[in-house]
Amino acid sequence: MRAPILRSTLVAVCATAAVTLAGAAPATAVPPTPARAASLAPGLGSVTELFAERLLLADKVAAAKYGTDKPIDDPVRERQILDDVAARAVGLGLNPDAVTAVFRDQIEANKLVQRGLYARWDAHPEERPTERPDLVKEVRPALDRITTALLTALRETEGLRARPSCGPRLRMAAAWSAYGHRLDTLHVEGLVRALPSVCEG
Repeated sequence: MRAPILRSTLVAVCATAAVTLAGAAPATAVPPTPARAASLAPGLGSVTELFAERLLLADKVAAAKYGTDKPIDDPVRERQILDDVAARAVGLGLNPDAVTAVFRDQIEANKLVQRGLYARWDAHPEERPTERPDLVKEVRPALDRITTALLTALRETEGLRARPSCGPRLRMAAAWSAYGHRLDTLHVEGLVRALPSVCEG
């Protein structure tokens, strides 16, 4: 499914999920906690929850880089991450190429959010971050934790991801994760960008 169609589908599912969960219009609904949202989409929810968490860290990455000479694109660091997850995938009995594709999508999704935040901050200086997170001490340990958890989730969902029903299940899980984390439009777009390589069927 092409990205624009997938995004509109995901947004529509989010709205439907809001009504179903809260029994009220989305404008008056109270989003569930992320854990509650994940429980409503078992299986692939463990994957999309980690995608959402990783995307929210993009805000800190962007805040750390914005206004500095650090570029959003970091090919050397990206290659290190992809080589690392490929090697770890082999140890977990996973297809390293498939796992690398999933993480490449995560990196691209993260950069999509960063670029969107840069554009927002350029247009609205009053919204610019007032603190600069430490990439090495604060952000990377959190990303490393998510990487380990995501590798585990990919192993545990290997069977589900190979089924023909993976696509619809993944979109529903992503919708609940977006809803539970109260993702705005930019982060929903990032979440959509993170999905293409998950299903192996």
